[in-house]
Amino acid sequence: MTSTQTDDSARDDAALADAFGTGDEAVLRAVYERWSTLVHTLALRSLGDVAAAEDVTQQVFVRAWRSRHTYRPDQAPLGAWLVGITRNCIADAFAERTRHARLASAVADQERTVPPTHDTTDGLAERVLVAGELDRLEEVPRTVMRLAFYEELSHREIAERLGLPLGTVKSHIRRSLARLRTRLEVTE
Repeated sequence: MTSTQTDDSARDDAALADAFGTGDEAVLRAVYERWSTLVHTLALRSLGDVAAAEDVTQQVFVRAWRSRHTYRPDQAPLGAWLVGITRNCIADAFAERTRHARLASAVADQERTVPPTHDTTDGLAERVLVAGELDRLEEVPRTVMRLAFYEELSHREIAERLGLPLGTVKSHIRRSLARLRTRLEVTE
């Protein structure tokens, strides 16, 4: 690059910097065309991931556009200001990676420590225990309970099948459940 080209580039950069705060979208487009390669390269080298670098590049220019009113051309060149925003966006991307890794690790740890939800021996043991307790009931309550829980008959159907009043069937079920609950609480 010759000194004349360098001078022209510096004048173009200064003109872009002066116009950036005006809110003209054409200026934003020109700023993006001028510095997006630099921003993307910095992000890619830092993050090592093309998709993450593209996200950071987009975030940089969105942030720059939204905060264009804070840019002061007399305090720093526009490119340097954009590099500062890039550094912040890269730091945010690293922080997000760290949060994501911690969350994934916590989920993996929890999955390792949570006992399996389907232990067939526990279910079998409970069924044997309940069947044994049902056998300890008197004949009529035992029959009512078996019809209710093993054959899944309604109270009315049990009353019709056994020829008992509906209220009697309900009473047998209520008292039998209370007895079973008391016995099962003692065995636990």
